Amino acid sequence: MPSREFKGNKVYLPSKPCVQCGRTMTWRKAWEKNWDGVQYCSDACRRAAKSKG
Repeated sequence: MPSREFKGNKVYLPSKPCVQCGRTMTWRKAWEKNWDGVQYCSDACRRAAKSKG
């Protein structure tokens, strides 16, 4: 969930690395309800992880 400090500046939004590629993902409104469950930055990373193991 984003910080109460957010006033249009993305610096205050939480972020975490993608499990597959390591790219930093910044919080999005679409991920609001399941931010803790978000692991991949894209569908391509999700597919690569599934094919890997």
